[in-house]
Amino acid sequence: MDTQAAGRPEAAGSTRTATSSLKRNALGVTGILFFVLSAQAPLTGIAGAVPIAVAAGNGPGAPAAYAAAGLIVLVFSVGFVAMGRHVVDAGAFYTYIGTGLGRTAGSGSAGVALLAYNTIQAAMYGLYGATMNGLATHYTGLDVPWWVWALGTMVIVQVLGSAGIELGAKVLAVFVLAEFSILLVFGLVTLAKGGGPEGLAPAQTFSPSAALDGAPGLALMFAVASMFGFEATAIYGEEAREPHRTIPRATYISVVVVAGFFTFISWMLISSYGASASSAAAGQALESGDATSFVFAPIADQFGAWTGDVLAVLLATSLFAGILAFHNSANRYFFSLSRDGLLPKRLSSLNGRQSPWAAGMAQTATAVLLVVPFAATGKDPVLTLFSWFSGVAVLGIMLLYLLTSVSVIVFFRRGRADTRLWHTTLAPIFGAVGIAGAIWLILANFGTLIGGDSTTAIWLAATVPGMLLVCAGLYRLRSAQLPRVGAGSSEPAEAEL
Repeated sequence: MDTQAAGRPEAAGSTRTATSSLKRNALGVTGILFFVLSAQAPLTGIAGAVPIAVAAGNGPGAPAAYAAAGLIVLVFSVGFVAMGRHVVDAGAFYTYIGTGLGRTAGSGSAGVALLAYNTIQAAMYGLYGATMNGLATHYTGLDVPWWVWALGTMVIVQVLGSAGIELGAKVLAVFVLAEFSILLVFGLVTLAKGGGPEGLAPAQTFSPSAALDGAPGLALMFAVASMFGFEATAIYGEEAREPHRTIPRATYISVVVVAGFFTFISWMLISSYGASASSAAAGQALESGDATSFVFAPIADQFGAWTGDVLAVLLATSLFAGILAFHNSANRYFFSLSRDGLLPKRLSSLNGRQSPWAAGMAQTATAVLLVVPFAATGKDPVLTLFSWFSGVAVLGIMLLYLLTSVSVIVFFRRGRADTRLWHTTLAPIFGAVGIAGAIWLILANFGTLIGGDSTTAIWLAATVPGMLLVCAGLYRLRSAQLPRVGAGSSEPAEAEL
């Protein structure tokens, strides 16, 4: 099999010109890692999710949930990487799923991917707007509405996205290094001091009884959400240097780094309070309306009150980095779908820097459409926009993980391009089982995740399978006019599961 062509339109006999291809050799392992780590917004994940996981989940056992989530995603990534050696395309999930499960499933998954990336970015705009409003009020006394910050930042993100992938990587590198550094230094200093009032207490954190205490499903749900974005390694395959080496390395490194980072920092935070007191401290932070104080307070105790101001600014830059990263991911889906004939052809237009400017405009317009209704109706940007769309995005991305695992198995059993049992069968099966369990936990706790009532939870959760079915149905209606999706398989184009 031609590993460069598999899963791409030219494999079906069409010709991809230089003007329809993204910029080659633009990113190495480090550049891709910064995009992935930015999408996961480490400070946002630590300051926003860890207090909830500790207070409402399994208390001091929360770090074990992060370790478990990392293991699930690491096993999943084995098959994901194996398929990535044969399918290189900016469409990633939709191309992978279409290659293994057929064009209808691929088209449906494309809709889910767009839903997931656009809703998570819109969610981050809500939290970002609220954070910037708080900073402006505190330092200048100006009470600028959150949505003004959100809309203004959309313009900046659009400009950076159109300016070229290397510029975006450099901008993200600065923000990611800053937030990683301060959290990592805090963790290492706490570790060197032997922990807090009760020591490091590993048994109270990582023992089976600690991990399964309370509501471990809720903690696992937030831990899985913290891994959101690692799959972006495949999205940048066309722009990577030596993608068949760069993408696997970037994928494995990103999963290990993120899982290890969240596990370690959450453990050190719990240790700084003492395992027995950590749940109460997290609960008090949530009740105060400032969950970030659970994270910021021990860091300030360690290094001084000045860190409070620095962390507040870094939280805003963390969100900005995540917003820019998801803009880049989503516009590459728009671009790839357009290039393959599933969206208007104009969206595959490239500018002089070989950046998908038209797809970027479509992504920015989508962000406006998602954010403006919440602003117009006066909804709280954190309790509604952020929490609701975060839940939808997590559910959507987990469904894509599950479908991809199944597609990997089918693809390699059918084409025999890779006969390694662990990489092509066992790991995808184990990954699918773990992901299915995570989806069940997400659905079981969906009302808690979005902070809404049961009716709202049902409607929001239904958008994910609804998008899958609608997009698959639309493809079936237009199948006679569309080019092949997921080309590169040895089966007839009509083969479906």
